[in-house]
Formats: sequence, structure tokens, C-alpha cells
Amino acid sequence: MTADSEPRYPDIEIYLAKAPVEALNAWLGEAIGADPLAPAGKGKWRTRGQLAGNEIPVLLVERAADGFASLWFDSAQTPWSNDAACARSTARHLGGEVRCSLGGWQLGDEPDRFLQVLPDGREAEIHWPDSGR
Repeated sequence: MTADSEPRYPDIEIYLAKAPVEALNAWLGEAIGADPLAPAGKGKWRTRGQLAGNEIPVLLVERAADGFASLWFDSAQTPWSNDAACARSTARHLGGEVRCSLGGWQLGDEPDRFLQVLPDGREAEIHWPDSGR
């Protein structure tokens, strides 16, 4: 199955090695027309974007797993069909390492296997135990 033929995920979650709020605001504004992230509790930020008339709630949780921030898009209507496509775009735009699940998780799958995406385009499957899943 190619990346183009993969089903669209119902939501997207990626993990950012660095999550500068100003850079995220610029990228989220460009990608989904989101307003700037607003504080939503200790270490949490929220915003909402929109794409093709569909609302996209966004949650950033700082230090969610091993010092990585979690960025969650609670919508299937994002510009990316899956976590890996979003991770690639994010790594390129923010210039930092991004991690995500290898695919839709099913019972019996190895929960500690992730895709690591670097800003130069390199990718690797990694073992990332206790990653917050």
C-alpha cells in the first residue's frame, strides 16, 4: 500500500522534540488557518483551525513523553491523511525531530515502535518505550 492509498486517519498525533509556540503558530496558521495557540492549563495550549469548512481542534501538550511535546489534531479533515504525512511536514517546517506512530494501532501491535522524522528528510523506525501511549 502506498502513502497515497492509505486511509485517512480519524485524528492525528505527533510528538515534537522542540515546540516553539511562535513557530508553531506560524505553521498552524499557514497549514490550517489556525488562530495563535492559547494557554489551556499547565503546559497545555489549544487552538482551532479550519480547512474546507471543517473545524480542526488542536491541542499541544508540552513534555508529554520523554521531553517531547504532543501535538494532536482532533479531526480527520486535516491536510494530512495520516500521522507520518503530518510528521514530515512538521519536521520540515519547524526544523526539528518529530515522532509518530507507524500506523493505525491494533490489538497485538508493538506499542513502542515509532517513526522518527528528521528535518533533513531522513526517517527511521525506532523503539520508543514509555512514549505516552
